[in-house]
Amino acid sequence: MPELRLGDQPTPRETTTLPVVIVLDRLRSAYNTGNIFRLADAVRAEAIYACGYTPCPPHDRLAKTAMGCDKFVPCQHFDETIQAIDALHAQGYFLYAVDTVVGAKCFWECHFQFPCAFVFGNEALGISSEALARCDDYVQLPAAGLKNSINVGNCAAVILFEALRQFR
Repeated sequence: MPELRLGDQPTPRETTTLPVVIVLDRLRSAYNTGNIFRLADAVRAEAIYACGYTPCPPHDRLAKTAMGCDKFVPCQHFDETIQAIDALHAQGYFLYAVDTVVGAKCFWECHFQFPCAFVFGNEALGISSEALARCDDYVQLPAAGLKNSINVGNCAAVILFEALRQFR
């Protein structure tokens, strides 16, 4: 019978940081944001940039879903997403908008350029047009159903674990 690991690990097993910043453009849900903090920890992403009205720590509902990750995943707040994008470009990051825009490449056809940042948009509105215009490339998850997209946290999981796979 395999041994089940329960609880937090005493120290992170992985010491290499994934050279990825997660940019959240006007997310409404503190629960989705908390989920993305958990994902950031799981892949050891560098940071989360919470933009606009995206909930950021300290925040009770975010903390509930983040399960403590909000205390040690670095997070910066920007009033506008374009400020975060410009700051990342100045540091040499390649910016990917993860959205359903026409011409976006399917994530499994992308070879991510590191260091990079992934911009995830509002659950109902997507990424702002100003932020989209400043991104270097566009990536999407294929949607074969009636809906054009999936939950932003689920989308972030797919993209971040693919980035981790490619980086390794």
